[in-house]
Amino acid sequence: MKSRNLLRPLILGTALLALAAAGCRRAADEPAVDSRDAFFERLRELCGQSFAGRAVHSATENDPMLEARLVMHVEICTEREIRVPFHVDEDRSRTWVLTRSDAGLLLKHDHRHEDGTPEELTMYGGWARDGGTSLRQSFPADEQTAKMLPAAATNVWTLELEPGRRFVYDLTRHGQPRFRAEFDLSRPLEKEKPPSD
Repeated sequence: MKSRNLLRPLILGTALLALAAAGCRRAADEPAVDSRDAFFERLRELCGQSFAGRAVHSATENDPMLEARLVMHVEICTEREIRVPFHVDEDRSRTWVLTRSDAGLLLKHDHRHEDGTPEELTMYGGWARDGGTSLRQSFPADEQTAKMLPAAATNVWTLELEPGRRFVYDLTRHGQPRFRAEFDLSRPLEKEKPPSD
């Protein structure tokens, strides 16, 4: 009788280990979520909202952005692209464009004149490198950017999300801080009403 009682915990323990191993096999068989996809989806959750921000660092002396009102508009979102117009006071020439494809996650800076035509220096950026997370992705300058803007060949742009708290746009060059802006995600801006007739 005693030996039967001693075997029960052993049998139960073996059964529990077998169940745990089966669960691990199922988890391993499930495709892992790519951090670039996860980041893209988290940003897409903000679609239709606008947020005020401020520049907290600039390596450029007397950078007017340090005193300007910054606003990001998570404006156009599809399954493959997010467009975020970035306004600096009344200057509406800049848009961040994130594109998700089988090749990875691409960040580009689209600069336009008031009439909508592209500026000479536009569509620079790069692909998200490995090692990002669902809340943070870094984009080293690509070859096209290095050719267009040789001084920016070592640029790394980092986008960071703290859900419900803040969004960070950060730029380093030669490994040194160059520009950083932070946007308050806790207080979405009210949509501007069109002027009445």
